[in-house]
Amino acid sequence: METGIEAAELSEDALRRELRHLHETRNETFLHGSADALEEHTRRTFELEQEYLRRHPEREVNPRRTREGARNVGQHA
Repeated sequence: METGIEAAELSEDALRRELRHLHETRNETFLHGSADALEEHTRRTFELEQEYLRRHPEREVNPRRTREGARNVGQHA
C-alpha cells in the first residue's frame, strides 16, 4: 500500500518539508512503531531521499562526511 504523494510530484518545498518530518520522527518510529509502521517509514524515507538526490546530484558534500575525510579527522589534531 503506497501512501502520500509520489516524491517526483512534490514541489521542492514540500519535498524538503516531508524529509525533515521523516527525519524528525525516525527515532520514535524505530523505538515504538509497529513493524508495519517502521517498514512504511523506511520505504517513504528512501523514496524521498532518492528523489532529493535525483534533483540535487551536485549537492555540497562535507569532506568530513566521506570515508577519507572521516579517517583524516584524528590526524590533524
